[in-house]
Amino acid sequence: MLRRVTSAAVAVFTVAFLCVPPASALALPTAKSLTAFLDLECFRTNSYQPPATTLTLRHLNPVLANLPTETVTLGPREQLCVPVAKNTSIPPSPALDFIRFIDLSCYRITGINVNTTLVLSHLNPLFQNLPRTQAVMNVPQQLCVPVIKNNAVPSAEILSLVSHIDLKCYGITPNNPLNQQVSLRQLNPVLTPLIPTHAAQILYARQLCVPVLKAGDDIPTSVFNILRWIDLEKFDMVTPAALPTVTLALRHINPVLSHLPAEQAVLTGAGQIALPVAKNGNLPPG
Repeated sequence: MLRRVTSAAVAVFTVAFLCVPPASALALPTAKSLTAFLDLECFRTNSYQPPATTLTLRHLNPVLANLPTETVTLGPREQLCVPVAKNTSIPPSPALDFIRFIDLSCYRITGINVNTTLVLSHLNPLFQNLPRTQAVMNVPQQLCVPVIKNNAVPSAEILSLVSHIDLKCYGITPNNPLNQQVSLRQLNPVLTPLIPTHAAQILYARQLCVPVLKAGDDIPTSVFNILRWIDLEKFDMVTPAALPTVTLALRHINPVLSHLPAEQAVLTGAGQIALPVAKNGNLPPG
């Protein structure tokens, strides 16, 4: 027997259908999976001074919640840090989909000496068995902010996370050299055909880059709970052979800096690598 479908039933079905997320929607990674595989190779660039820009920065990681809010001015650009994979350790999905679009342009800043002692432990599976080290954070040296290269815009889901990654890099007292030999492979689609896989010797730690929030940036809670765990220890490194010189067009994607003009960046050599770490045993959830 046929049943009459009422308009109310059609309305209920329609609402239920519209509330189902599309099959292609990309889920956010856990904080643990994103941070553990976030390795950035930092290239020196030609110097570029952005228009006068003053930013107020607040720490996001709970270990540093007691440090004061600070206002800084963007100085000249010094580096572009781009995502790489070490050896055969490829990030799992969905972390890989986001990591491959994390490009950070680093500008010189100055600020107060926080004189904070921390115990750092590596998160990447390749280095998890290395001993913990003690580091003393002193003065801020750089602010690294998200950009896209050559107008290669990722999906809206990816932008919703990567566009809010801001790292304040403090000088740290170096310990013994890491002395790890790795092979680095580019992950971002713009650079994979331009920069070949190459060896690198990782040496002394120079900076600790920690997550901050820029005043005026409204971060969704789900994204905030991931970004606050991104801590990268930046090491000097040497490569056995010169890498190709690459010229890129950079555009800011953080809402607070999106008004800044596009920049041209010439990569003049890879001098450092940023590796994911945890502070004082506080591990990212997930």
